[in-house]
Amino acid sequence: MAEPRLVDLAELKPRLLRTFDHYSSRFGTLIDHHPDYFPIYTRDGRWRHSGELWTDWCSGFLTGIMWHCYRRIRHDWWREKAEHYCRLIEHKKHDRDVHDLGFIFLNSYLPWYEVTGDEDKKQVVITAGQTLAKRFREKGQYLCSFIGPESLFIDIMMNVPIIFYAARETGDEELLRVARAHCRTTERTIVRPDGGTAHEGIFDTNTGEFLRESTHQGRSGDSDWTRGLAWSLYGFGTAYTYSKDEADLAVAERNAGHFIERCPEGLVAPWDFDAPEGDRIADSSASAIAASGLWQLADLSPDPARAARYQDAALTILDALCTEQFVSWNDPQWEGVLKHGVYHKAKGLGVDESVMWGEFFLLEAVSKALTLIDAD
Repeated sequence: MAEPRLVDLAELKPRLLRTFDHYSSRFGTLIDHHPDYFPIYTRDGRWRHSGELWTDWCSGFLTGIMWHCYRRIRHDWWREKAEHYCRLIEHKKHDRDVHDLGFIFLNSYLPWYEVTGDEDKKQVVITAGQTLAKRFREKGQYLCSFIGPESLFIDIMMNVPIIFYAARETGDEELLRVARAHCRTTERTIVRPDGGTAHEGIFDTNTGEFLRESTHQGRSGDSDWTRGLAWSLYGFGTAYTYSKDEADLAVAERNAGHFIERCPEGLVAPWDFDAPEGDRIADSSASAIAASGLWQLADLSPDPARAARYQDAALTILDALCTEQFVSWNDPQWEGVLKHGVYHKAKGLGVDESVMWGEFFLLEAVSKALTLIDAD
C-alpha cells in the first residue's frame, strides 16, 4: 500500500512546463503529418496504423488537447485547428450507437462554447446529451453500453455528466431523472463496498434485474481493473458538481481511497490491481485519469485532511509520470507523449503504448497544476 508524498512544486514546475511544451510539439507534428486523423493508440510508438479500433470513442481527446494548448499558449493556430477538428465530429451529436458522447463533446464543443460564448456551440453539447439519454433502460434504470441493452459500463460515469449539463441548461427534469438514476444504479451494482469497481454490469432486459459483474478489459469480472476505477472516481466527482447529491461525492471519495491504497509507490497503477506479479505492467493512463479526478476531488471534499491527501496524490502521480520513464522527451521516434499506457489487454491493442485518453488526461492534470502554481 502506498501513500501520497509531499511534492515540491518549485521542483516539479520545470518538468510540468517541459511536458506541456512537449505536447504542443508532438501534437502539432501529428496534425501537420496526418491532417483530419483522430488516433486512438500507438503501435510501436506510431499513431497511424491499421490496428483494430474495437470502438471509436476518442475524437474528443484530440480536440481537447488542442483547446488546452490554445488556452495556455493563446496562439490562433491552435484555436483554428481545434475549431476545424470540432466541425469534423459535430455529426456525432446524433449518434445513438455509442455511449461515449460525453468524452467526445465535453472536450470539444464545450470548451469551444466556453472560449467564444457562442450559443450554437452550447446547443451541440445539449443535443449530444439528449442523444445519450436515449440509451436509458427503464427496466434496470441505467444507460446501456455500446455492447448491447443488457450491458452497463463503468466508463459511462464519465459520459453521464453531459446529460446533467443538458438538463441544467434546458431545465429538462426528465434528463435530470435519467442522469440521477444511472448514477444510483451504477453505485448499487458495479461499485463495490471497498471502493473498487467492476468494468461491466449485466442485466436481465426483461425484468431489469442485475445479474452479475463482467468485464471486457479487466483481468476477470470480479477483478480490480484500474482504468475503470479511475473513470468512476472522476465521473462520480463530476456528477456531484451537477447533482449536489452527497451520494455521488461519497462514491468518488471511496474510489479515491481505494485507488491510493492499492497503488504502488509513486501511484502509477498496474493495468489491473489483481493481475499476478508476472503480468503487472503499468497503465499510465489510469493514473493520468486519476490525477485529474483527484485534483477535482480536492476542491470538492468538505474535509480539509482528505482534500489535502487528494491533492498530494495528484501531485505524486504527476511527479512520477512527468519523467523520462513515461514522457517521450528523449525518444524522437515515439510520436506520443505519455508512454506505457494500456488500451485493451485481452485483445492486445495498445499495450505498453501511448493512448489518447492518457494523453488528454495527463495534459489536463498538468494544466491544473500549472494553473495552481501560476496563481501562487
